[in-house]
Amino acid sequence: MPVVELDIEIRAPAARVWDAVVDVERYPESMENVRSVELRAVESRELRRTAWSVILKGSILQWEEEEHLDHDQRVIRFHQVKGDMEVFTGEWVLEERGSALTNVRLQITFEIGIPLLADMLNPVAQRSLQENCADMLRGVERESLTA
Repeated sequence: MPVVELDIEIRAPAARVWDAVVDVERYPESMENVRSVELRAVESRELRRTAWSVILKGSILQWEEEEHLDHDQRVIRFHQVKGDMEVFTGEWVLEERGSALTNVRLQITFEIGIPLLADMLNPVAQRSLQENCADMLRGVERESLTA
């Protein structure tokens, strides 16, 4: 399965960056390719379900995911429970690198679900998802620096 993994160092305290990562409903305000994110269910402080709509190379990609939040370790692990991809899983990992420096890693594993076209579609989807992930990381950075 294809994997997209990007990271960015943000000159902000980890707690502020974590707040920006967790506040998914604000993503459309600072991320060009995110059309909407809606909290569908909050089971607990550590478990929630969100609905996403993003623009991926001119097409709309939609899914619902279950998110497991580890506030102490500053990690969110997610997986699609329904949506446009066959498989869509990943994680956000924050690492404090000083009082005002935080590394943020976003990793996604996906499978389009069309085996006969996978060799052709996966590289295109991987590049597109890489661009979207970069946009999301820049959005988190903007939110972290203006908070």
